[in-house]
Amino acid sequence: MSHPKTTPEAADSPDSGQVADAVKGNWVDRLAPPATRPYLRLSRADRPIGTWLLLLPCWWGLTLAMLSDGRATWHDLWIFAGCGIGAFLMRGAGCTWNDITDRDIDGSVARTASRPIPSGQVSAKQALGWAVAQSLVAFLILITFNLNAILLGILSLLPVAVYPFAKRFTWWPQIFLGLAFNWGALLAWTAHTGELQLPAVLLYLAGMAWTLFYDTIYAHQDKEDDALIGVKSTARLFGDDATPAWLARFMVAAVALMGLAIVAAAPIGGIPALALAVAGACAMGVHMLWQLRRLKLDDNDRLLSLFRSNRNAGLLPVLFFATALFA
Repeated sequence: MSHPKTTPEAADSPDSGQVADAVKGNWVDRLAPPATRPYLRLSRADRPIGTWLLLLPCWWGLTLAMLSDGRATWHDLWIFAGCGIGAFLMRGAGCTWNDITDRDIDGSVARTASRPIPSGQVSAKQALGWAVAQSLVAFLILITFNLNAILLGILSLLPVAVYPFAKRFTWWPQIFLGLAFNWGALLAWTAHTGELQLPAVLLYLAGMAWTLFYDTIYAHQDKEDDALIGVKSTARLFGDDATPAWLARFMVAAVALMGLAIVAAAPIGGIPALALAVAGACAMGVHMLWQLRRLKLDDNDRLLSLFRSNRNAGLLPVLFFATALFA
């Protein structure tokens, strides 16, 4: 399969190689040195929503763990920041790996044909080297945490490796995305407490339900192309008629599981802290309900906008958990 090549003159243009669904006017297209743009696009640095969706469960786990035992140390500040850097790197590594495995499929889908590998900006070998480099830097951050968190971080590579292949063998690839994207809830809780406990597992399951919600919305953008090339997704499985009902189920599951995680964590601040934390889960549910009411499955711009709005949905529990620390 041959790919169009980018000329040196074109590579210097700010518009050169832009990815179709990137945020317009993003910093990569405007400010990054031309030679780095294909690699930053592989990492989705021009589409930051994915980093947020990977990072927010980390912050849920950390803030809920702090709420559970009432401890906040300088090392927690590093966990908070380290999760941010690590989320950027591992999201980049995971997306790069996804593009390597999907390089033939992406060229057949309108929304993804402009990605760096199918458009010929980088080779699969160069992309693999970039994925390894990002993973190694992320590992340097991971080893500053305790042993159990390090082991969990290493184990997270399994769902990351499997996810790109899931849409080839199951109608539920969003479950595999949820397994990978919410791992931070387990890791950050353990980085603070030193051990994996029930509240973290319940929070992880809440995140998986949330992922099923937002990624089903996202997958509806590609359902026609996916049908042509035989790629599976929950969007194709549910169809337009059943999707709203399924999204409502995922919304309820996410809020209920997060509520159970909060109760299991038994916030040390008592009833006021518990009430504030539960309010955070409810606030996230209200945001998801707002998304449901604005849903238009035949409007790709609306679908992308709603998908991106999940950054705000996921931030709400973090803000409420952090506030509850002072209750």
